[in-house]
Amino acid sequence: MKIHFTTIENPLTRCGGYLRTVTSHSLQPYAGCSLGNSLCGVGCYVRHNPWVTRGRTWGSFLEVRTNLAEAYGRHAPRERRWARRQGEDSQGVFSIFLSSSTEPFPPQEGRFGITRSVLEAMLQEPPDELVLQTHSHRVAQEVQLLKRLAEVCRLRVHLSVETDRERLPGLPPPASPVSRRLEAAQELRAAGLRTVITVAPLLPMEHPERFFRRLGEVADAVVIDHFIGGDGSADGRRTLRTQLPAAMAQVLPESVGLGYRRRMVDLAREVFPGPVGVGAEGFAGRYLPAGEATP
Repeated sequence: MKIHFTTIENPLTRCGGYLRTVTSHSLQPYAGCSLGNSLCGVGCYVRHNPWVTRGRTWGSFLEVRTNLAEAYGRHAPRERRWARRQGEDSQGVFSIFLSSSTEPFPPQEGRFGITRSVLEAMLQEPPDELVLQTHSHRVAQEVQLLKRLAEVCRLRVHLSVETDRERLPGLPPPASPVSRRLEAAQELRAAGLRTVITVAPLLPMEHPERFFRRLGEVADAVVIDHFIGGDGSADGRRTLRTQLPAAMAQVLPESVGLGYRRRMVDLAREVFPGPVGVGAEGFAGRYLPAGEATP
């Protein structure tokens, strides 16, 4: 893992593509990802982004944005004004997805504190809404800071748990064990923070009914997404270039198609006590109404 130090002019990216209807902006505390060689990195859509990788192997580099908090504070007022002038997609809300292209709580965060620094900056320049998306149990280390942030903006903590399996044959282990992520979700929820489990991308389940019942003990909502559509391409072509679909098919052939997502959504709606969302609508906090057919 090569670590580089860099600065950034404006860390707030105006959203398009998959996130267009989710938040007005995205923010990446790092460039690259030190989890790129773990399970979540196998199908990560960013590994195919030449603007980020610049010929480097995904998972081999991490760029530390040392001025992130200062740059955020400098640009947030202008980006807030821009967001509030926008129309139907953003609904005039200054909202941030942190983050869509890197893990905000990699092991190196304990050393550099970049994500923590920008969360502290948001206490002074809060967005209207913050979606904090992570694959790591380390998010629970910031419970007290997140509680303060939830007092000044609408905060949702999204914690990815793609499957109930700790290992899938032929794939690397997750960077954060399933059990530890569920414990972190429980701690966040107990602290009064709105906690959402994102089953994304949906991977083969071993005991799905038991899994969704367990999520009911640790989360306020569930969002389910598949790599088809969820990787930013309509047909999942980005993920099809990776080893993930073949590994999924070896474990459970039906999991490679959207029919599996529909079945898991139906099951979640049956046994999970809270709201269930699908795809970008779910990431935006818009859940399936009772009685509506599963998409």
